[in-house]
Amino acid sequence: MSAPRVVYTDPAWAVDGAGVFDAARAHVEHEVFGTDVGLDFAPHDRGYATDERLLDAVRGADGLVIYRCPVTPELLDAAGPRCRVVARSGVGIDNLNADLLRTRGVCGFNVPDYCGDEVSTHTVALLLALERHVPLQDRLIRAGRWGIHRGGVPRRTAVRDVGIVGFGRIGRATSRKLQAFYRRVYAYDPYVPADVPAGHGVTAVDSVAELFGVADAVVLHAALTPETEHLIDSGALAHARPGAFLVNTARGRLVDPEAVLAALESGRLGGFGSDVFSPEDPNVGPVTRKLLDRDDVVVSSHRAFLSVESELSLRRRVATGVRALLVDGIPPDQGRVA
Repeated sequence: MSAPRVVYTDPAWAVDGAGVFDAARAHVEHEVFGTDVGLDFAPHDRGYATDERLLDAVRGADGLVIYRCPVTPELLDAAGPRCRVVARSGVGIDNLNADLLRTRGVCGFNVPDYCGDEVSTHTVALLLALERHVPLQDRLIRAGRWGIHRGGVPRRTAVRDVGIVGFGRIGRATSRKLQAFYRRVYAYDPYVPADVPAGHGVTAVDSVAELFGVADAVVLHAALTPETEHLIDSGALAHARPGAFLVNTARGRLVDPEAVLAALESGRLGGFGSDVFSPEDPNVGPVTRKLLDRDDVVVSSHRAFLSVESELSLRRRVATGVRALLVDGIPPDQGRVA
C-alpha cells in the first residue's frame, strides 16, 4: 500500500522575498513526514494557483495543508474521497470552512496558539507607534524636517485607558503587555464570562459601543465570522472618544475601511494601525489606498504572527498533526474544528 499523500496549496514559508517558490525549503516537513507521508505542492507563480492547476494538484490527495487558500466544494471534490484531513497553517479559521468539512466527514484543524507572543507584541508596537508618533517623526526627519514638536505632541499613556475586542489567547496576552503602559484595560467578548477578564486585571464591558465609550485606544483580536464582519463600522465608531486610536492585527474584514477613513477625516479617530486589510494588499483597494496616504495611519503586511520561532513551530505542529491522523489514525487534540 502506498504512503498517504499531502498537498500544500500555498505555503508562505516556501516562497522567498522575491516571490520565488522553492520546494527545497520543506526541510521541517520532510523531517516530520519521513517516508511515511508523500509531500507535494500546488503550482506557485508569484501567487498560489486558483484555477484548474490547483484542482489538478490536489487530485487524489489524502490530506491538504492550506494557508490563504479557501476550502471550497470544488477543492474537496477535486481531492476526492481519499482526503481525510485539511489543516490550516495559521490561527484563523475563516477560510477553513468547518461546516463543509463536517458535512464531508473530513477532519479540519488549525494551530490557534503558536504566535500569541508575536501578535500581542506587534499589536502593542503598532499602538505605541501611533501614541508616540514614531513613523511620522521618522518620515519628517528623513525629509530634512527635524523638529521636536513637528508631527504633534503625544499624549501620556499612563493616564489613558485601552480596550480589547476579543479576549481569547491573544487578547489575554495583549492585555498583560498593555497594562505596563495604560491606566486601565477593558475587554469586550460576548463568549467569555466577565470573571475571566477580571482574573487578568481587565474590566469586561457589554458591547463594542461601551468599549469605544470608555477607551482612548481599541485593539482588535476577534475571530472573523459572519457575525463579526465589519464589526467596526460607522455605528461603532460613532461611540469612539474623540482622537481615539484603533489597531487591527486580527482580520481585515473586521473593519469597514470607509468608516475608518471617515472617522480619521473627521477627527473621531486620531490614528489607525493595521497589519491586515481587505483586500490583502491595501494598495489595490481604492479606499484602503487612501488610508495609506495618511500620516495618522501605520501599517504592516500581515506579519504580526511572524518570527523565526513561530514559523518553525507552526510548520512542525501542522505536519505532526497531519501525520498523526494519516499514519496513526489519531486526530489532533487541539485546534480541531471539524
